[in-house]
Amino acid sequence: MARVVLAGYLVRNPIGGYAWSVAHYLLGMRALGHDAWFYEDTGHYELAYNPTANTFGPEYGYGVRAAAEFLGRLGLDERWVFVDVARNEEHGPCAGRANDLLREADLLINVAGINRIPPERRAGRPAIYIDIDPAFTQLKAATGDELLRAILDEHEVHATVGENIGTARSPVPAAGYTWHPTRPPVAIECWTGTGAPGVAYTTVGRWNESTRDLTWGGETYRWRKRTEWLRCLDLPARTGAAFEVAMDVESVPGDLPVLRAHGWSVADPRAVSADPFRYRDYLRGSRGEFTVAKDLNIRLRTGWFSDRAACYLAAGRPAVEQDTGFGDVLPLGPGLHAFRSVEEAAHAIRTIEADYARASAHAAEVARECFAADRVIARLMRLAGA
Repeated sequence: MARVVLAGYLVRNPIGGYAWSVAHYLLGMRALGHDAWFYEDTGHYELAYNPTANTFGPEYGYGVRAAAEFLGRLGLDERWVFVDVARNEEHGPCAGRANDLLREADLLINVAGINRIPPERRAGRPAIYIDIDPAFTQLKAATGDELLRAILDEHEVHATVGENIGTARSPVPAAGYTWHPTRPPVAIECWTGTGAPGVAYTTVGRWNESTRDLTWGGETYRWRKRTEWLRCLDLPARTGAAFEVAMDVESVPGDLPVLRAHGWSVADPRAVSADPFRYRDYLRGSRGEFTVAKDLNIRLRTGWFSDRAACYLAAGRPAVEQDTGFGDVLPLGPGLHAFRSVEEAAHAIRTIEADYARASAHAAEVARECFAADRVIARLMRLAGA
């Protein structure tokens, strides 16, 4: 049994998918018999999101309470610590022991590098960097982002959910690092027992993000998804199916009435995501997921597949996802579809509806075989030699 510390993003962003991502890693480590702990601090990034007030700032009271409640419901209430660096305060059941926890760990798993924990803080123990923003991370590193490269250099092993990166299937540069493929882990038992499916195909996320586009090799690659959504406007008319997005569509003036005029329903993303268990109910109560991907993942064929989509699959809800090349490594079939055009998306929806039970069974099988937390974590542990 190894002592493993997961460094992640929960207190500063205690919503839906972020919370479950933390839980899935911890539950997967626990299932394997490891001594699993969660660590978070504000040294590298101090702003926290409060979904009830819809504010960002260096105030952590809401997040500390939300993290305690969420982890407590999963039996992880004694296994975490949060460090407010500026105020020199520690919160959680391990308060006062944060430095010892890092020094005594056999392995650090650092998700997205949102916590900077250099080797001297962990007594030189090994660390894995988990890249959850494939292509963006590698292009930034390749084009000379010194801070990002410094953070990457502090880890012995680098893994990415862009499973095609580092292979001939994707032109994304490795930027001097060896990128091992990994997947978002899912604690399957948290998503089963869902009952009858709902009526609508849904998804949750941000509608638009205009500040993270990148230029590489003379080409501009968009991080945003809005442009891809606008290509799928007539999907309800093509299929007769119900679709709903829990997204901040109103953030772009004029987009909300356009979407509704084409038959889409729009839910309040904060109402869905503020409570991680409400978020889970929303996914499990859907008919399936339909969603698009970021331009850079599509054009660069990274193989990216979201942790949210994996949760839909675990709930037995089929997924229709814009093609990023994930079909190169995941078993497409009745319950998991990759589309490149709205015509292909419509065909996928019709295929699911022709035999929904078969599609649901396939979705659940893919989740068990490809995303089960214990399997994903076991592969990471082997990579680290732990």
